Amino acid sequence: MQRLDGYSILIVDDDIDILESFELAMRAEGAKTAKATDGTEAISRSYEEMPDAIILDMMLPKRSGFLVLEELQNMDSPPMVIMVTANEGKRHMAYAKSLGVAAYLMKPVSLDRLIETVSSVLKDSSKIS
Repeated sequence: MQRLDGYSILIVDDDIDILESFELAMRAEGAKTAKATDGTEAISRSYEEMPDAIILDMMLPKRSGFLVLEELQNMDSPPMVIMVTANEGKRHMAYAKSLGVAAYLMKPVSLDRLIETVSSVLKDSSKIS
């Protein structure tokens, strides 16, 4: 069985190459995927798709990953969020964690590590499928 079989994942990144490689990796593990390339689209897709998890870039056009996180907290049952960023600031990591991210990964991140993290976060969550 694939590690992400039955899960839906929204992938948010403004770098099309990263977006497509993350999507291929998630689909190869059985996930249903949706994509967004900016923060505003990420929020609307979150409400439309109701994903189990979101892979979220921090630096996005229109709205930053932090603004997306703040908005997601208003959802009745917010998805698990894995933030992926090239920003090494400890303050950013602390703030992301205070907003409820399930994991915080530094770019470049290997696809194996990303899949393992997403799988682990979803399996550890108390979300009933």
